[in-house]
Amino acid sequence: MGLLDELKERILIADGAMGTLLYSHGIDRCFEELNLSNPDEIVHIHEAYIAAGADVIQTNTYGANYVKLARYGLEDEVPAINRAAVRLARQAANGRAYVLGTIGGLRTLNKSVVTLEEVKRTFREQLFVLLAEGVDGVLFETYYDLEELETVLAIARKETDLPIIAHVSLHEVGVLQDGTPLADALARLEALGADVVGLNCRLGPYHMLRSLEEVPLPKQAFLSAYPNASLPDYRDGRLVYETNAEYFEEAAKAFRDQGVRLIGGCCGTTPKHIEAMAKALADRTPVTEKTVKRRTASVSVQADRPAPTPLPELARTRRSVIVELDPPKQLGIDKFLAGAKALHDAGIDALTLADNSLATPRISNAAVATIVKERLGVRPLVHITCRDRNLIGLQSHLMGLHTLGITDVLAITGDPSKIGDFPGATSVYDVSSFDLIRLISQFNEGLSYSGKPLGQKTNFSIGAAFNPNVRHLDKAVERMEKKIQCGAHYFLTQPVYSEEKIVQIYETTKHLATPIYIGIMPLVSARNAEFLHHEVPGITLSDEIRARMAACGSDPVEAAREGIAIAKSLIDAAFDLFNGIYLITPFLRYDMTVELVRYIHEKEAAAKERKVVHG
Repeated sequence: MGLLDELKERILIADGAMGTLLYSHGIDRCFEELNLSNPDEIVHIHEAYIAAGADVIQTNTYGANYVKLARYGLEDEVPAINRAAVRLARQAANGRAYVLGTIGGLRTLNKSVVTLEEVKRTFREQLFVLLAEGVDGVLFETYYDLEELETVLAIARKETDLPIIAHVSLHEVGVLQDGTPLADALARLEALGADVVGLNCRLGPYHMLRSLEEVPLPKQAFLSAYPNASLPDYRDGRLVYETNAEYFEEAAKAFRDQGVRLIGGCCGTTPKHIEAMAKALADRTPVTEKTVKRRTASVSVQADRPAPTPLPELARTRRSVIVELDPPKQLGIDKFLAGAKALHDAGIDALTLADNSLATPRISNAAVATIVKERLGVRPLVHITCRDRNLIGLQSHLMGLHTLGITDVLAITGDPSKIGDFPGATSVYDVSSFDLIRLISQFNEGLSYSGKPLGQKTNFSIGAAFNPNVRHLDKAVERMEKKIQCGAHYFLTQPVYSEEKIVQIYETTKHLATPIYIGIMPLVSARNAEFLHHEVPGITLSDEIRARMAACGSDPVEAAREGIAIAKSLIDAAFDLFNGIYLITPFLRYDMTVELVRYIHEKEAAAKERKVVHG
């Protein structure tokens, strides 16, 4: 009788955590490498779980893939480590338990770190070794990203007829991090050929049971659950799980009531937990019917707050000018407010506020945005970097901006902290700019990153960065297209200092319907020009422009005049190609950007007058 045949008749008990026991034994290095260097330890743990009542054990291969082993310089040992793992599990089982070849998920918070192509290559290498060694089935566990799990499941189903167990992991009860309800996700996995579908990791029994209450019994597959022992505590640099084994005895009965037929444990569980579950389910009788709870999350759209016309719509229908004015580096905002008012009076559509540009601390752009919005009636466009906030902080920041009525945001990676005033500070980068755009889009659907309902849908207009100052512009455009797929509504470019480049940008992006605001920043001196050209990432000046600024010598008035003239010629080049102009104010010299704003409006008025005359 095979594994699936047994699951038709009775509940099977699986093993618990491998890493938890190794960690408790004082081992704090690559657990999978122990298959080679300390095989007796691995066999002993397998045997302990079988003695506790486990009918099913898994190989010590959760992280035995190229990507994770490369962190330890062991990427060339993938075949050897996986082969040894199967042989050790087989040795321990000795015909008393089924052996599942385990493959863990790669994607977590930042999906962009591992591409799907890399997932496929890494997965195939590990899968083929496990299959060649004769496992009784394969277990995919701790997959937060449904796209990744569906990808590897489809590959595996074509390669083997062995039983496949597919486990997702949740941050929140009943919903995946992309907002997919658990019941829908498991149904999709079943449709792709998974024989057993369920959950493991992250949640303890209480929240995992609540999640399963919303899941009907599968039509063909079976349900499984491998809960954590509890939520972990952090003490003296170590993660500690407190749940006692007796709690798992009662939880096991509740899991049976939810239709689970394969039950084991994940982080924090030990042979004592498995023994308790085996004791509770001694009769092994599964349920064949269950009542499914239906939960509906209320997500509303705020109707009492009139939203301005989105910036991309402005840029589609008319000339639109936005200006960047960096928040001050020092306390006191009188000069900043004077500049914001002058720009507002000149007729800008929005004031963009950088998020600690060049990794230098400035007054919070959210605070400044609120002040200019409420005091001056200025429309703020708040930049959000991935550098300064972890995933928790980013979501809190977005909720705060929504609460303040700020709807325009620019999602960017952010300059690394090592280039700023505090090079020893940590750059967070929990997510990439692509992931941040995707996160904001998810907020617009009323869902947090974990899929938890926010109670309201946000109404963010999502800007993204585009750097055209690169050797291969087509590659930069490909990044734009990817950002559009993630949810970007419009783009702001890095400052451009070449009329030819502006034409080139137009030619390579004219197939896109997404508006582009061309970035133009007036130069203030030859020194400023050389610094931007040589030291600021993403900015390139032509030799001609650098020569023109150098010819001004040390005369600040002449240099500013020449900087304005260069900026006006760039505006002229962009005028008939792009509706959106993005002016960047240098060193709070808002007088320069005010002059450029007026120049744009004068050109627009003259163009309309000519159109009327010749119309």
